[in-house]
Amino acid sequence: MPKLPIVAIIGRPNSGKSSLFNRLIRKRHAIISDIPGTTRDTIAHRIETPDMNYLLLDTGGIGGGSQDSDMESNVQKQAHLAIQHADLIIFTVDATEDLTSSDYAVVDVLRKQRRTHVPVILVLSKCDNLERAEEAFSQAYAFGITDNVIATSAMNKMGIEQLQEQIVHELKKLHFDTQEKSENQKEENTPRVAIIGKPNVGKSSLINAFMTEKQRELGGRIVSDTPGTTRDASDTFIKHDDKEYLFIDTAGIRRKSHIVEEIENYAYLRSIKALEQSDIAVLVLDATEDINRQDKRIAQMALQEGKGFLLLLNKIDIFEGKHRQIVLQKVQHALSFCRFIPILPCSAKTREGLLKIFDLIALINENRRRRIPTKELHNWYEGVAHGQSVAQLSSIKHITQASDIPPTFVLFTKNSKKIQLSHLRYLENQMRLTFGFEGTPIRWVMKAG
Repeated sequence: MPKLPIVAIIGRPNSGKSSLFNRLIRKRHAIISDIPGTTRDTIAHRIETPDMNYLLLDTGGIGGGSQDSDMESNVQKQAHLAIQHADLIIFTVDATEDLTSSDYAVVDVLRKQRRTHVPVILVLSKCDNLERAEEAFSQAYAFGITDNVIATSAMNKMGIEQLQEQIVHELKKLHFDTQEKSENQKEENTPRVAIIGKPNVGKSSLINAFMTEKQRELGGRIVSDTPGTTRDASDTFIKHDDKEYLFIDTAGIRRKSHIVEEIENYAYLRSIKALEQSDIAVLVLDATEDINRQDKRIAQMALQEGKGFLLLLNKIDIFEGKHRQIVLQKVQHALSFCRFIPILPCSAKTREGLLKIFDLIALINENRRRRIPTKELHNWYEGVAHGQSVAQLSSIKHITQASDIPPTFVLFTKNSKKIQLSHLRYLENQMRLTFGFEGTPIRWVMKAG
């Protein structure tokens, strides 16, 4: 698989990183707050443009801002790691304030840890006042870290288009493949499946179980009872019934408070990147353990990114008879927000139920690309909205499906503010009853008209 370049946004706490990140991805993703240190986890989003695709990272602030010293240390380790592995760095400086020691601390980190060939774009954020922005320009050049300086305002969209063009320009100069095209065209139609989950749930064992004997001899995954054995994401082509699948085995995703080694921070970063590059995410669960907060967090991360999704319940061979059904019911109850996601009970050890994964991947891949004709959508909508006590639904005059993946439906109404989340949930439930869409999220977009 061709390399997806990494673009990391860095800066001191509260310098406008998350606002810039949200503006670049065109949605409210990162948490925005005036409290320094709000962004704790590194957040990633895949950006697609006509000329270049890349992975954008929003990092925690460097240079202090939180009273929690343990958390602060971990946040800075993640930010430093992003700098070390980024292909392009966006350094944000708050144009409304004088430069601080934290800004200079970021510059010092850049000089020491950035790879020499990696370009830096210095972004003056919050430039709503042009006069103040001019003063900030002279200070920015004084850093001596880059001559590439752009004034922006995430609130007013000022300078955002220029920044987007500059990002693509710099990545092209580094000779990244345009539009991520590979000379090996067999990857174009090959489903990319990321195997994700906590450490030690059997992800690598599953990959080994799919491999042929020859593949295992040449590149079998290391399997151990020690959590965190897999440190990197690894691509493996698996052939089944004359069709190829690209499986990406990832390091286990832990809660950040449990990541104490730099190499585990890197493993987390690689796992996020693997998820972003995938078409379908397979969350591996251990049938012998209860679903915990981390399982739910990983599941939510996959759904938020709009991936095709499958829950794989490993180690089911340990249970027999009615006990299997009890385990399955517990999983369904704990992950109730994943009610439309198929659950596959299986065993990497005995290979029980394992081959069913390929039929499910095919079904999910088809559903996430499925298109419903507009006429059929109108007929469906008349049926589900007719006679409903929810008067607001009658205000919707037109429905159509956008070209986006996952399935995205556009509702046209005179007053979109009257359409509440409960109304959309009702429509989604009815949509799934009629059209299925198993294993894929559904998106709704409101438009006036």
